[in-house]
This record gives sequence, structure tokens and C-alpha cells, in this order.
Amino acid sequence: MIARRTVSRTLVTLGCVVLLVAATLHCLAYLKFSAPVVHGSNLPIALQSVFEIAFLSMAWSWIVLALIVLVVTFGEARLGKPIALICGFAVLIQAVFTVPMVGFFIGNEMIGAASLLIIIGCFLHCQSHAAAEKINVISNQND
Repeated sequence: MIARRTVSRTLVTLGCVVLLVAATLHCLAYLKFSAPVVHGSNLPIALQSVFEIAFLSMAWSWIVLALIVLVVTFGEARLGKPIALICGFAVLIQAVFTVPMVGFFIGNEMIGAASLLIIIGCFLHCQSHAAAEKINVISNQND
């Protein structure tokens, strides 16, 4: 039981770390590569701002989702597993739907791998010790 819980938390944590690294790389890629090209183009200022907001908000969403998953995983929240699964599937959906638009690249592969690690870790997640003890107490009372 403890080993399964440790593996589950390790996979979820690894997925969150990969997601946070992907978000960091996304922000750095914007600053180093995309921003100079966009600001040097003849796009109207409004469209340049939209591009910047879209680029950075994608990274921000990954940061928020990774932090939510970490909090509910280690906080032993009652609805921790469903919340973490929703976050994992949200990132997986982002990865799947961006492939037809931008093709395969390291960012898609990173968030796809992160989401799969989170999802697999969630499915391996077992009940907390408090919940397991409650079940044992109830089953002992029925005997």
C-alpha cells in the first residue's frame, strides 16, 4: 500500500515538474525567439499583444494546473484524485488539439508526457490512511 502510494506520488510529482519545465521553456522561448520576430513584424500593435497574451497565458495555465495537482496530491484532499485527473486530462487535451495546428515539437511532447504521468499516477493513487482506517473500523464493527 505504501509502495503504491509512493509510486503514485512520484509519477504525479514528475509529471508536474515536467509541466513546470515546459511552462518555463514556453516563456523563455517567447522572450528569446518569438517576441523579437513579432515586435519586428508589420502586425498591428493589437495583434502583437494578442500573440503575447496567448503565448504567455498558455504557460500560465500549465503552471496553475501543475500547482493544483501538487496541492491536492500532497494535501490529502477528499476530492484530490478527481481534481488531479481533471487537470491531467485538461493538459492531455491541450496537447492533442495543438498537434494538428502546430505539428509535433518538443513542447507538445513534454506536456503530453507530463499529462500521462499525472494521469497514470492518479490511477495508481490509493486511498489515504485515514480513509483506509475508517473502512477497517467499519468492517470490524460489522464483524
